[in-house]
Amino acid sequence: MGEIALTAVMAALSDPIRVGLVRVLADGRERGWGELRTPVAKSTLSHHLRVLRDAGLTRTRQEGTRCFVILRRPELQARFPGLLQAVLAAAEEEDIGHRVSVKDAEQPA
Repeated sequence: MGEIALTAVMAALSDPIRVGLVRVLADGRERGWGELRTPVAKSTLSHHLRVLRDAGLTRTRQEGTRCFVILRRPELQARFPGLLQAVLAAAEEEDIGHRVSVKDAEQPA
């Protein structure tokens, strides 16, 4: 995996849905794509996840027909110390990405 470029990271974080996905993934847990709740169609969610992956913000793992995503927090912290924390704090303060969440375990998919 190549170097994470600042311009790619900043471009990826220019969309509220992608910021919301980063907020959800910031807990460090790997999530199945089906667990993610967004106000967009599945194809649009797939696009947003691809943008985050291509920018180096996330890593995607496929297991059979399921895909899992995790935030590359250690790599981002090493490359851009404090950037992720600043983005998450600003997103929280400005309520950016609040429409993205994780489905409850009891909720049917």
